Amino acid sequence: MMDLPKPDDIVGMSFWLITMATLALAVFLFAERRRLAPRWQTVITLAAVAALITGVSYLRLSQGWAATGAVATASRFADWQLTVPMLVLSFHFLLVATSQPSPALFWRLLVSSAVLVAAGYLGAANFISPTLGFLVGLAGGLYILGELYLGEAGRLISASDNKKLQSTYNALRLIVTIGWAIYPLAYFMEYLGGGVDGASINLIYNLADFLNRIAFGLVIYHLAAGETAREVRR
Repeated sequence: MMDLPKPDDIVGMSFWLITMATLALAVFLFAERRRLAPRWQTVITLAAVAALITGVSYLRLSQGWAATGAVATASRFADWQLTVPMLVLSFHFLLVATSQPSPALFWRLLVSSAVLVAAGYLGAANFISPTLGFLVGLAGGLYILGELYLGEAGRLISASDNKKLQSTYNALRLIVTIGWAIYPLAYFMEYLGGGVDGASINLIYNLADFLNRIAFGLVIYHLAAGETAREVRR
């Protein structure tokens, strides 16, 4: 029998909210994928799979919280190690749909995002110093931002004449810049800043995941659906 959160348990309710929201988003994106133009289907599939993984992960996390009132941060990294690279690579596949980014861009984004999450896990699980894990992860995150703003990805999007694509890219980049900043901030608070209670840290991570999975996927879908409709009208 599944343990359900109590109505006054804000953290427990947030676990269930994200579980239902991400699974619903995954079903929606998979269903809508078939009616989108082929060039947008890869990036929509990535967003859908990322949402599905997060939903399944949160189903497990919510059960742990309901049963014990605690969820270790390190247990979240299985989800993040898969979904963060997927979402970062969404930028690459958005560009593939409209231009010709180099294969090296794919690998730079994949490796830097994988290093970002792996360093955080190693620090959180005490395989390495939490400080070292924080610094390496922060370097990976800053490298990704540099690529998205100033590197090849940023230059390609600036050269595009598709204003809707540019608007979507900028919105996704803003989510990465602001939304993903929550993770290193929470990590610093938990491991380097004197610690914080488990309820607060889990609520922070839950809110970050809600923004960075739901908003990210819907912004991409909005672009793909709009561009498909415009192509049909031509």
